[in-house]
Amino acid sequence: MPGPGAYLIGEEEIKEVLEVLQSRYLFRYGDLSDKNFKQKVYTLEKEFAEYCGAGYALATSSGSGSLLVSLLALGIQPGDEVIVPAYTFVATYSSAIFAGAVPVLCEIDESLTLDPEAVETKITSKTKAIVPVHMLGNPCRMDAIMDIAGRHGLLVLEDACQAAGGSYKGKKLGTIGRMGAFSLNIFKTITTGDGGMIVTDDKGLYTRAFALHDQGHTPNRAGVQVGRRSILGLNFRVNELSGAVALAQLRKLDRILETLRSKKTKFKQSIANVPGVSFRTLPDPAGECATLCTVLFDSAEKAGRVARTLGTTTVDQSGWHVYANMEHVNRYLKEAGQPYGKGAYPRTDNILSRAINISVGVVDAGLGAAFGININSSDAEIRQKAESFIRACKE
Repeated sequence: MPGPGAYLIGEEEIKEVLEVLQSRYLFRYGDLSDKNFKQKVYTLEKEFAEYCGAGYALATSSGSGSLLVSLLALGIQPGDEVIVPAYTFVATYSSAIFAGAVPVLCEIDESLTLDPEAVETKITSKTKAIVPVHMLGNPCRMDAIMDIAGRHGLLVLEDACQAAGGSYKGKKLGTIGRMGAFSLNIFKTITTGDGGMIVTDDKGLYTRAFALHDQGHTPNRAGVQVGRRSILGLNFRVNELSGAVALAQLRKLDRILETLRSKKTKFKQSIANVPGVSFRTLPDPAGECATLCTVLFDSAEKAGRVARTLGTTTVDQSGWHVYANMEHVNRYLKEAGQPYGKGAYPRTDNILSRAINISVGVVDAGLGAAFGININSSDAEIRQKAESFIRACKE
């Protein structure tokens, strides 16, 4: 059950990986003049930054690592409050917790992303950052979020883990806030199995993030460094094999998005006139990744019946992407004196109970997307799946 990039692994990825294996040089650092050092991670970072229009990019071992490193680079301290949506993957919460911060959950709107009006109500004297999540490849209402952040002096870290390649009003997601974090795991738009990326325009933040991701080292060291370090770091490095796969995938990203958008348009047009069914709000339809098609019903009861007929679930039952289903996070929220458990965020509960995620490129039961199509689906399969959906709604 992978994301679209995994369906398209082919000769390009094999070529890049074989170059690394034949060189027998797997470490991400090396002498740029050494012909055995193929510079896959180095090249990935350069090309990813150029693709996003960012000043700097840093490859990491996971999207979770990208989020944690970014929060620490931004200077988030123990006790700081970080506003996050009540609908996101668990890593958005856990990275804030491991940075010592308190994740303050906030209602979503029918885009299934942060509701800017609700964000304003969550700001306190302890609030330091907002983490808008471009959930399911759909951009947040970033103009409103950036306006709020500017008026209150808050940092913005974009969680673009599910949205590599997406954009908002002409700017690539991840480049609108101070930093952007991406995931390259098997379910994402492009993949290297597991991996992540960070982007920023701020050289100081990049240097700090680099040190945090690699034991305090300075960017792109050529070998072992000995000397004073001003910062403690951990190891979130990525190796040359992962970099090689990610590099080949990045070069396919525009083709992947073009294909997904075309197939999603065909599917949506086929089901657009079903009574009692609408689509989630798209703050920038041209910029969404089109990895899923989220439909909203006029009642939770109807959504549940249709989901069962299709062999899938409503979004509120889809596991660790819904705050109420995260028992470990809810224990933490209770201890931190924050609202927790089902019912704590009623608008989010209501929206997700009426929603079904239909796969277009990401086929993932963990997102409630066990029914739908994939990036290789033919027009005939798209029609067949649309007809199945329409029949389920009539039944």
